[in-house]
Amino acid sequence: MSADTRSAHRPRFIILPPYRKILFICHANTSRSVIAEALLKKMLAERALQEHLAVESGGIAAYARDGALVSLDARLVLRDEGIHVPPDAVSTDLKRNRHLVRDADLILAMTAEQIRMLRAAFPEAAGKDVYTLKEFAGSHGDIEDPVGQGEEIYAACRDEIKACLERALSRLAATGFEI
Repeated sequence: MSADTRSAHRPRFIILPPYRKILFICHANTSRSVIAEALLKKMLAERALQEHLAVESGGIAAYARDGALVSLDARLVLRDEGIHVPPDAVSTDLKRNRHLVRDADLILAMTAEQIRMLRAAFPEAAGKDVYTLKEFAGSHGDIEDPVGQGEEIYAACRDEIKACLERALSRLAATGFEI
């Protein structure tokens, strides 16, 4: 049997991620969830996985609003990571965009309080895999809101989110299925 014939008879595998649609949530979707979304998109692109995973973010608090500007501090600390968030980038209010919750396979919150809020106000989250980002990364605790605390605190928040995402990547990594 020639080498070409042998390779034609080998099983082929398709690589599929365990989650297809990931949704980050926080209170207003102007800082932490925006940072997490941007960092994960960059990490996926670096691993050529961006076509297999959709990543979104949104706010769940009563004061979350569609169209609120993303925090300048969040944009600045993302710029330090080589990620450009345009000055006119805006937030998403999940109360008005419930389809994002409904369509998500995995929902990652910044705090346990946000998970409680999600479960109380979003029946669309029933049956979904929902974790805090730290919990999903194998740790515990919350990622505290840096709002109003300056660029140094935002950078620390970004670094905390990035470390969690790096630890969580193995859970988001692809698994092989024979075709």
